[in-house]
Amino acid sequence: MFIAMNRFRIAAGREAEFIEVWRQRDSHLEQVPGFKRFNLLQGPSDGEATVFVSHSTWDSAAAFEAWTRSEAFRAAHASAGQSKGLYLGPPQFEGFEAVL
Repeated sequence: MFIAMNRFRIAAGREAEFIEVWRQRDSHLEQVPGFKRFNLLQGPSDGEATVFVSHSTWDSAAAFEAWTRSEAFRAAHASAGQSKGLYLGPPQFEGFEAVL
């Protein structure tokens, strides 16, 4: 199993807008081989930003990497960058192999 996570810093006060962007997004994940599950997690706020993490579970790192090279990935990210001021910097990716 492989866990793929992106950490986002979202401008304080714009959390609901960020959640709605993800709610309305057509991720195309359901038809991707090896995809298991997706969650959007909301974390702490420091007054300037609130942390959110996208968390997806895959059969393997190879399945996740194949998705990142797919047409489904390009379609899911076609509107990325259209929400100026919402994101405080680029997302930070972390990938994990399950060992137990």
